[in-house]
Amino acid sequence: MKNYYLLVLIVMFTYTARCAAQQINIKKFGAIGDGKTMNTKAIQQAIDGCNKFGAGKVIIPSGTFLSGSIYLKSGVELYLSKGAVLLGSSDPADYEKTVNYALILADRQHNIAIKGDGVIDGQGRELAQNVVKMWKAGLLKANVGKNRPDEKYRPQIIDLEQCSKVAVSGITIKNSSCWVQTYDKCSDLVIDHINVNSTAYWNNDGIDIVDCYKVRVVNCNINSADDGICLKSGDSTASCNDIYISHCTIRSSASALKFGTASTGGFQHIKVRDLTIYDTYRSAIAVECVDGGFIKNIDIQNVKATNTGNAIFIRLGKRRKERPAGIIDSFLIKNIEVHVPAGKPDKGYETEGPPDKEHYNVLPSSITGLPGGKLDHIRLENINLYYEGGSDKGYAYASADSLQAIPERVANYPEFSMFGELPAWGLYIRHAANVTLKNVKLFCHNPDYRPGIVADDLHFFKAGKLNIQYKNLKAAAIILRDVKTRQVYKVTSPLGVPENLKLVIN
Repeated sequence: MKNYYLLVLIVMFTYTARCAAQQINIKKFGAIGDGKTMNTKAIQQAIDGCNKFGAGKVIIPSGTFLSGSIYLKSGVELYLSKGAVLLGSSDPADYEKTVNYALILADRQHNIAIKGDGVIDGQGRELAQNVVKMWKAGLLKANVGKNRPDEKYRPQIIDLEQCSKVAVSGITIKNSSCWVQTYDKCSDLVIDHINVNSTAYWNNDGIDIVDCYKVRVVNCNINSADDGICLKSGDSTASCNDIYISHCTIRSSASALKFGTASTGGFQHIKVRDLTIYDTYRSAIAVECVDGGFIKNIDIQNVKATNTGNAIFIRLGKRRKERPAGIIDSFLIKNIEVHVPAGKPDKGYETEGPPDKEHYNVLPSSITGLPGGKLDHIRLENINLYYEGGSDKGYAYASADSLQAIPERVANYPEFSMFGELPAWGLYIRHAANVTLKNVKLFCHNPDYRPGIVADDLHFFKAGKLNIQYKNLKAAAIILRDVKTRQVYKVTSPLGVPENLKLVIN
């Protein structure tokens, strides 16, 4: 029995010593947190040491630690203590890549984490400017337009490729020179309670999820110069599958929640819950399938957006001639409230969304496919959309009597403004099948010459409990054109007086 207890004590002592050895402070390898000393080698040595040991935690203590690219390896947690700043170098020469240049890289690694209460600062303004300087000096052969280098030459902050069992939590990530963080073909990924504040330069997507499986993005706060949370698919044999996004707050100078634009493969089995969106230049919810892929079995609920350029944008397009049109099928959007102003929602932010080339009045939400395209089973339920209204025919005009004149723009880059002026102020639907609206309320604060809803070329349209509040009683509440089968019931219009309701069916 004594030998048994002795063995237990030896095992416990060995385990305790092993755990202690697994926690490595980067200062043990000579790291200096003065914001000037380059610490790339010291941090990498700490990571390599933990990896060789089997697992461990690399601790970045309080201080500002300058670094170039570091490679996170299997079994290693990079932990930023309170008061710690991992400061990305502003010199492009200090960065390496797997697929993309980034400050923190990992490729085919497992059981990795980036956690803590500290900050990762990419110094994106200075870094991007130095990329431009290299190009001007002839040291970099890059595609540069308007002093804006192509994305592949501007380092991200985090780029993880084909990694599994990944956890990112607690940290603040800011000031990227390109996309803030990309997770490509990763699985069992959890992003929890992180803050993203990146308006330093163009293409500052807050979080990019690319062809990943089993992902949870929860309790995050994002302020980004480009799309807030963006799901992408770049591989025709892969997809974003089993994704859950919940309890996030998003501010964007592009779109807040976006599927696409890259849509080569697919998106499926995705649930979104409880988003708060504000001061967003483009769409609160943008769904863009334009590269021949598929988007199906999507469930988005409980979203509140204020001061946002557009509420809902769903687009099936075809910008790749070599591939057939894609598919959008089985899409539910429920319990949504969006307030759309007349002015520019992101005015005053550091990197604003670019001005559009065409003039248009405040644009409606839109669900648009292609003639004969497969945009099917779209359901909007419990939707409240508030528009400023006040359209001016002298500024832009699209006649409800000439719906066939609205351009198709099949191969154009998808944005809610891609068609220019649209013939509805609340909701425009074209080239779709099995569209259901239930308990949809549209409010227009100022007189608008356009109808509330226009539906054109639908194979089945069901609308019930519609409340369309507008001040121009000469305009129709709803216009239906070339709708094969329809069920429209319980529609109320201004003041609830039935004779004020104008329902036009062609």
